[in-house]
Amino acid sequence: MMRKERIDRGVRVRTAGLYAIASWQEILYLVGPPLFLIVGAIILPILLEFAPYWKRVINIVCVYAIIALSFDFLANFVGLVCLGGAFFVGIGGYLSAIFNVYLHFPVYLSIPLATISGAVISTVLLMPALPLRGVYFAIVTLMYPLLATRVIEALNIMGGTNGIIGLDSLPNAYVEHYMVIIVMLIFLYGMRRFVNQDMGLVIRGVKDNDQAVRASGISVTKMKAFAVFVSSFMGCFAGAYIAHMYSWAGISLFALDFSIIPIASVVIGGGGTLLGAVLGSFILVPISELLRNFGTFRIVIYCVILTGFIVFKSEGIMVYAMRKYHQFERWVKV
Repeated sequence: MMRKERIDRGVRVRTAGLYAIASWQEILYLVGPPLFLIVGAIILPILLEFAPYWKRVINIVCVYAIIALSFDFLANFVGLVCLGGAFFVGIGGYLSAIFNVYLHFPVYLSIPLATISGAVISTVLLMPALPLRGVYFAIVTLMYPLLATRVIEALNIMGGTNGIIGLDSLPNAYVEHYMVIIVMLIFLYGMRRFVNQDMGLVIRGVKDNDQAVRASGISVTKMKAFAVFVSSFMGCFAGAYIAHMYSWAGISLFALDFSIIPIASVVIGGGGTLLGAVLGSFILVPISELLRNFGTFRIVIYCVILTGFIVFKSEGIMVYAMRKYHQFERWVKV
């Protein structure tokens, strides 16, 4: 006799990882989805070899995916809803421009230096806001990119409204494409691993019950500061990469698009999954490019899409897809 059995049941009983797998089918079941994403992201520039415009769009998609990962980590694992993702992007872009144009550092040195120093500066500037939670923290972080823009305009520093020009571009198109793709994949799977390790579990505990974490003798402020550093690290890399991709750093790096679109990507893809942030970016950013000819009317279409997802699939595409994937069944002998 035969009966139906869910594929994931045996795998979950034996192991939660790849340490005690019974067959190659189960290995494929576990590694299939991440392998599909990795291989797909790597071959995408090759498939678009004769469409240079869309190859550049893929770069922008990966940038937004990194910023969306930053937002998803802070909001859904730490409990800090940060609306100032553009602040991280702007800090990273301007610092990379300063290192490259004014200090004459090569691009391979200016990007990592801008990423690390930008994360440190962002963390220090956000330290006074760490005791805040909910809408209060969100409002304060929203003010940071607006304040930075006005300061640059008023004092006419760092190129003023014209920005800093003459940044070195990346050596060639392949480095430009694969650098951001590989870094995005490292951030994605690195963060998925991190949130399930000891430090990550403590940070998640800050969101769930910060009083219990404090009672355990762990500094909640230090945990939040470290989480902000990790989040801003990703955002500053995105800003540094954009600056060198366009060979320019200006106040548009603080534009609210870098705050709003990643949030919308997380909503569409599914918050708290990290992978959903990437999936949402790969859906939303190309749609934005396709709707560019509609002008300001595309905002209406944005609103319709977001409203539809919030009303009919508030959990997000990734959560729904993961649930359905783990509900696959097969016929087995009784």
